Amino acid sequence: MIIGLPQEVKNNEFRIGLTPSNVRALSMQGHTILVQCDAGKRIGFTDEMYRIAGAKLTEAAEEIFASADMIVKVKEPQAEECALLREDQILFTYLHLAPDPLQTKALLASGAICIAYETVTSGNGTLPLLAPMSEVAGRMSIQAAAHHLEKSHGGPGILMAGVPGVAPAKVVILGAGVVGRNALQIAVGIGADVTIFDCDIERLRAIDVIYGNRVKSLYSDPSILEDAVYQADAVIGGVLLPGAAAPKLVTRKMVGKMKSGAVVVDVAIDQGGCFETSLPTTHANPTFEVDGVIHYCVANMPGAVARTSTLALTNATFPFVEALANHGLSAALEFDPHLRNGLSVYRGRLTSAPVAQAQSLNYISADELLEACT
Repeated sequence: MIIGLPQEVKNNEFRIGLTPSNVRALSMQGHTILVQCDAGKRIGFTDEMYRIAGAKLTEAAEEIFASADMIVKVKEPQAEECALLREDQILFTYLHLAPDPLQTKALLASGAICIAYETVTSGNGTLPLLAPMSEVAGRMSIQAAAHHLEKSHGGPGILMAGVPGVAPAKVVILGAGVVGRNALQIAVGIGADVTIFDCDIERLRAIDVIYGNRVKSLYSDPSILEDAVYQADAVIGGVLLPGAAAPKLVTRKMVGKMKSGAVVVDVAIDQGGCFETSLPTTHANPTFEVDGVIHYCVANMPGAVARTSTLALTNATFPFVEALANHGLSAALEFDPHLRNGLSVYRGRLTSAPVAQAQSLNYISADELLEACT
């Protein structure tokens, strides 16, 4: 198989879909890997490293999209990349289609076969290709909140940890999934006053076992959550519904009653966000204010720590890349129901129920599709 690795073009996105070690493994298995020049340079993966690993270097992304059987990326294809996709070409990357009808339309029109990292599942019901970046983003969310609580960055001048004689910041975390638990770990380590909400009692019990009375773990009752948000110095949004639009847990009205200078970090912004006031931002311009509340809604947070993120992500994605390359699309999807759950678009047909529901579109399930093709 010819596998293409283009440079990411999203604002301040420095991650890369395959490392030189991944390329070496694929090359040794007989595959051809096309790598765009300087694709990994910004995180220390030089062209020479890819060349030694067996890659063929090309100057332009257009050459890669024109030749590759499969494109491996990190972030969802931007408009100029969607225009380069070919019929029957495999695209393996994060897609986050539910809140993005323009991308959905472009992918359907391309005739490509698009598999989303974020909806590939595992035997224990988790999302193994989303988890590494959720871990990174969860930990970064506390760093971002602490940074923007500082007066020099628009905040009220609060040290998240406090000091002896001065109370720490009140941090509210919405969701005790991978993002929430990682945010919790950092917030507790810093010394913040932390409250975490979830509607899964077993998750809250597990948090209580680990942290005891250092953390307030609360069931996600709307009135209790509302009061906590009003008192918070920072609120982290980490609620995920796999493949679907994120629920709006904090309304526009609630934001208007929050503390002036409070910070919102919406980690769920890729799926539309947990706050009604959230809009995607970039690392170049990461925040905006609504009623004096600072909103940090960067849609590719892990891109700021791109080397760590690339290594963590490819550790998880590479076995699936190998399966697609070694067995071909049909066999890989038929053999692995978890990879099949990642199939979102297939030759002009939508195969994701959550995306179909979010955008009022028709769809066919991947299982039905494969059955019809056999």
